[in-house]
Amino acid sequence: MPLKSLTLTSPDILAGERIDDRFAGHVGAETPRLIVAGVPDDAVELALICHDPDAPLPHGFTHWALYGLPAIDGEILPEVGRAGLNDDDGFGYVGPFPPYGHGDHHYFFWVYALGRRVVGEPTRDEFLRDYAEAVVEQARIVAIYSR
Repeated sequence: MPLKSLTLTSPDILAGERIDDRFAGHVGAETPRLIVAGVPDDAVELALICHDPDAPLPHGFTHWALYGLPAIDGEILPEVGRAGLNDDDGFGYVGPFPPYGHGDHHYFFWVYALGRRVVGEPTRDEFLRDYAEAVVEQARIVAIYSR
């Protein structure tokens, strides 16, 4: 997939840096602000996934899935999208909460520009399986957290 102009940034989370405690699961799980720019003209929808591949589970841990976002530049507004199931068996953002002493976990915040709309509220695995061919472009921020 050619990477073009899509970017994902955040005034709250800096790439490669430690995520502030106020966004962590054991403190209050404030939802971080995310800003997308360079949305391709052929995108019809955006999707957002936050995933921790370092979680001690077979497929890591999905902290957030958000679908139905408008294909426009600007701040991602969770209330505008449709939350997908996270791995805490709920909907919406779940802050980082790695096991004590487990070291740094990497949190991947992915934004996907899609050529077709997502139906329903798929899990991360369902989304990646069923919509991989619809991804026009993608961007990410990776940050770390440990306890």
